[in-house]
Amino acid sequence: MFDIDEKSRMPIYEQITENVKRLIMQGVLLPDEKLPSVRSLAQELTINPNTIQKAYRELEREGYLISRPGKGSFVNDMTETMNREHIKTLTDEVERLIRELVFLDVPGVNLKEIVDKAVREKEGHE
Repeated sequence: MFDIDEKSRMPIYEQITENVKRLIMQGVLLPDEKLPSVRSLAQELTINPNTIQKAYRELEREGYLISRPGKGSFVNDMTETMNREHIKTLTDEVERLIRELVFLDVPGVNLKEIVDKAVREKEGHE
């Protein structure tokens, strides 16, 4: 379930958080699904339970998990968060592409026309 590379420079708790995020975004872990307990996951991965606890706390802080006292950690409904993250990723990519086009001397008017055309198409005007 989790891919841990002990030779990686990335700390193990970050590898766990990235694995959980990936599984949530791929739909492998569904909203309200219970994650393994800290103790059982630590035994399964043969790592310190404090490392698992740190990963779970970070995931909870970021909104990926919710903790229910006495019951464990559960996947939060991430629809809104995933949309925000996807928009941020795409926005960063568009900014990078625009900078590259500007560097290649594409006029701003042409870039604006591309955006305007996309908006018109979405609104059904073309």
